[in-house]
Amino acid sequence: MTQSRPVIGVTLDSEPGAAPDRASYSLYPWYALRANYADSLVEAGGLPLALPHHAELAEAMLDRIDALVVTGGAFDVDPALYGDEPLHPSVTLKQGRTAAELALLRGALKRDMPVLGICGGQQLLAVALGGTLIQHIPDSVADPLPHEQPNPRHEAGHPVTLVADSLLARIVGAQTMQVNSSHHQAVATPGRAVVNARAPDGVVEGIEDPTRFFCIGVQWHPEFGIDNGDRRLFEALVLAAARRRDGGTHS
Repeated sequence: MTQSRPVIGVTLDSEPGAAPDRASYSLYPWYALRANYADSLVEAGGLPLALPHHAELAEAMLDRIDALVVTGGAFDVDPALYGDEPLHPSVTLKQGRTAAELALLRGALKRDMPVLGICGGQQLLAVALGGTLIQHIPDSVADPLPHEQPNPRHEAGHPVTLVADSLLARIVGAQTMQVNSSHHQAVATPGRAVVNARAPDGVVEGIEDPTRFFCIGVQWHPEFGIDNGDRRLFEALVLAAARRRDGGTHS
């Protein structure tokens, strides 16, 4: 009998709907997920399961999945969650989505469930681990790269250097990666995590918690598969999910 695919919970984006005179998927509130998130997990051997925004059901959702992916989106983590005020004018919030994802993250971390945070998901992971964020890179980083790259997201925006012997570096099997870039915020301090990747301008591009089974965040969008390491990252997540489900360990 073929071993069943591990179930990978994937968080959704949300939109409130649009006025009748505006183009939109629906006039009513709706969820969204780019196909390449799910496709990447399927290709890596996982079974993606979309997770709606119900913080009160986070534990029930976690009971049914083997790993958690917190996706990115065109919004920001509320600075109040990491003790930074006032709100920068560039910051956009989705309070309902953040509350639901934070409940899922905290529950997953408590269970030591494999976790992958992507872009904004990496930033929320850092906050969940006690870290802080840079609210707006151009105001805080000298001579920053264009982290909101002008070219399409399926193309590389800049390289990143991986920290030697980090879990991410061992998964990728390389010291550098070519990644896309779609963010104006970044991790300032990683809390209980450690930094595993940086951009040439010093901006944090990845974090991980080495005390946990599998807990990684990356600032780029590996679901676009720009670098060979992107595929390996999803494969490693699915393998960790299968091992945890089957009672395995870090080895």
